[in-house]
Amino acid sequence: MIDQGTVGGDRERGETALQRVDRNWLELLQELRVLQTGIQILTGFLLTLPFQSRFTELDSFQVTIYLSLVVLSSLITALLLGTVIMHRTFFRLRIKESLVRNADRILRATMVLVALVLVGTTGLIFDIVLNRTAGTITAVSLAVLILVLWIAVPEVLKRRSVKAARPAEDPDTRSGPDPSRLSGPGEAQGSR
Repeated sequence: MIDQGTVGGDRERGETALQRVDRNWLELLQELRVLQTGIQILTGFLLTLPFQSRFTELDSFQVTIYLSLVVLSSLITALLLGTVIMHRTFFRLRIKESLVRNADRILRATMVLVALVLVGTTGLIFDIVLNRTAGTITAVSLAVLILVLWIAVPEVLKRRSVKAARPAEDPDTRSGPDPSRLSGPGEAQGSR
């Protein structure tokens, strides 16, 4: 159970541990909503393909890719709904921190599957419209772009932000005494 005091909270925000968990849950919900809308559109697109006249022209490789994408898309939907099921299961048990932690894990796994569906769908479309080489090049290019945008860029920005924020943080976290806090003759230490 989470202590309702400031332990585990955020002093800068002036929030308790419970308030922090509630805020984190709301932020996760916003991310899930965005993801859910996108995957619903993509799943709807995939589910309509067999009803198109050209679908019968797909070769066995394209059909295998298509069916794999439908399974992945359905799995994503199940994972997203899993967070709702967890919320219902954890409701009123005062274990929201566990809910947030596990929903975060599910969301991270879901993002990997979303990347696979995006890459696969784009590759399949280029394969059908142009040729297998174009499909492969497009799928690999998109996979690299996703790795850069979803992993490399956020990691670089995170490192820069953390590095920039460190000196401005609490002076007590720096090594050695803070010269501005040293007391002069006759002053109490730390008084200003």
